[in-house]
Amino acid sequence: MDPTLTRGSIAFIGIGSNVGDKIKNCRQAIAEISQLRQNRLISQSSLYKTEPIGYTQQDWFINCVIEIETTFTAYELLHVLEDIEISMGRKRTFKWGPRIIDLDILFFNDETIQCEGLTVPHPEVQRRAFVLAPLCEIAADYTHPLLKKSISQLMAQLGDGGGIEKL
Repeated sequence: MDPTLTRGSIAFIGIGSNVGDKIKNCRQAIAEISQLRQNRLISQSSLYKTEPIGYTQQDWFINCVIEIETTFTAYELLHVLEDIEISMGRKRTFKWGPRIIDLDILFFNDETIQCEGLTVPHPEVQRRAFVLAPLCEIAADYTHPLLKKSISQLMAQLGDGGGIEKL
């Protein structure tokens, strides 16, 4: 991030891939997000191998979460992430289908946003071990702005988090 810019917002972004070189895809997405002058990478979780949900007749995913500081608005960040997905070859086929890269804004500051194409906090965070486990690694004490529970509390509430393996 350009040091002359004012202090930005904090965003947590979920990253996943289950097509091609999944680890490379996740690392490339992190690099592309980090290289934008409006963003500064604060922290990055480990990579996790995770079982698909919804449509299960597909390869397992590689997932991680990053925390960034950004001068983009949430809506601008959404469009930047969609552009990165497209540039990496993402084709939207069907819900929960295979994807070369998937980038989701999980949290944006402590804001609650509901507009076309963007819901923050991400509505499924508390039900997804593949999001909560990496989030616990980098932001265990972060409090979900709607549920008023920490990420570690949400993870404990979820249970064993089956179908997820830290790499």
